[in-house]
Amino acid sequence: MEPKYKRILLKLSGEALAGSNKMGIDFDRVLEICASIKKCTDLGVEIGIVVGGGNFWRGRSSGQMDRTRADHMGMLATVINSLGIADGLEQVGVDVRVQTAISMQQIAEPYIRNRATRHLEKGRVVVFGCGTGNPFFSTDTAAALRAAEIEAQIVFKATNVDGVYDCDPRKNPNAKKYDKLSYLDVLNNGLQVMDSTAASLCMDNELPILVFSLEPSDNILKAVLGENIGTLVC
Repeated sequence: MEPKYKRILLKLSGEALAGSNKMGIDFDRVLEICASIKKCTDLGVEIGIVVGGGNFWRGRSSGQMDRTRADHMGMLATVINSLGIADGLEQVGVDVRVQTAISMQQIAEPYIRNRATRHLEKGRVVVFGCGTGNPFFSTDTAAALRAAEIEAQIVFKATNVDGVYDCDPRKNPNAKKYDKLSYLDVLNNGLQVMDSTAASLCMDNELPILVFSLEPSDNILKAVLGENIGTLVC
């Protein structure tokens, strides 16, 4: 098997790690995802990962809290998930490093772009925690930013839906699935691919986005091999 991509940025939602529990971490589910990632690294694919924190906390849903403080709490939630993914990857035999945009050197490396790319070149997976390190920016935007910085060829956004639709397929059985979209289609029509900041950043840097379902987990491998799954934004 010959991978289509040499270096990717994989964006995982926090909910993906919760499995059927909806909250927290379902470690059996984490191991399933990590086993699929290992199949990709075994093919020589270099992988950076950005993970959300919605299985623990969402800053934008914090009600009356100060938004900056609420977002900082969300960043810490992503670190919990990053460490969980790192543990799962190590258990399946993948060399991994966690880097965080907010310094916490007792448990992770600080994010340094050159060090991250060196890890990737050595075959290590790098998990990026704390989003961009700034409030008011989503982990989708962090994924686009890190992808540009490490010169990834594509952003994989693994979600609970098998692509991008013109409306919510869980509410409308007649929803139309798109196979391919332009960045402007996404921005002008407000399609739920990534937030507008992330989509604009990908557009400005000519970074394609592939949106696909994480169920089954081996869809990550199928995407790496260039199989026709999900929706491509380019």
